[in-house]
Amino acid sequence: MTTTILVLNGPNLNMLGIREPEIYGGQTLADIEAMVTAHGNKLALEVDFRQSNHEGELVDWIHEASGKVAAIVINAGAYTHTSIAILDALKAVGLPVYEVHLSNIYQREEFRHYSYISAAATGVLCGFGAKGYLFALEAAAAKTK
Repeated sequence: MTTTILVLNGPNLNMLGIREPEIYGGQTLADIEAMVTAHGNKLALEVDFRQSNHEGELVDWIHEASGKVAAIVINAGAYTHTSIAILDALKAVGLPVYEVHLSNIYQREEFRHYSYISAAATGVLCGFGAKGYLFALEAAAAKTK
């Protein structure tokens, strides 16, 4: 049986490579997906990589993950700082959750310093750029084996 990790990306992450590259880097989300999928293969993990600009769709995907995946890696984008709905969904499914941010949210605007997602997270990675996703996969692999 293959171990699957759900990787969720929130609003505006589809604009990576275009949106503020001095903060988020020059890689596109497709670049990150390819990198994450390849790293998942090395770790004997199947990666289900998704992005949505819609909070409800992210909540639905989290609900659907219950009993189907070993862990969730999530970069909720701006929903990190606003979404109690995503927090509640993550808590409801009871899966290991790894929160990822490309930038160091604690070196940015004050409103970005608080994360609702962290209350459900097994671990938080911020400021490592796209490598944060790889670190999260490694943590998920270690927890599931």
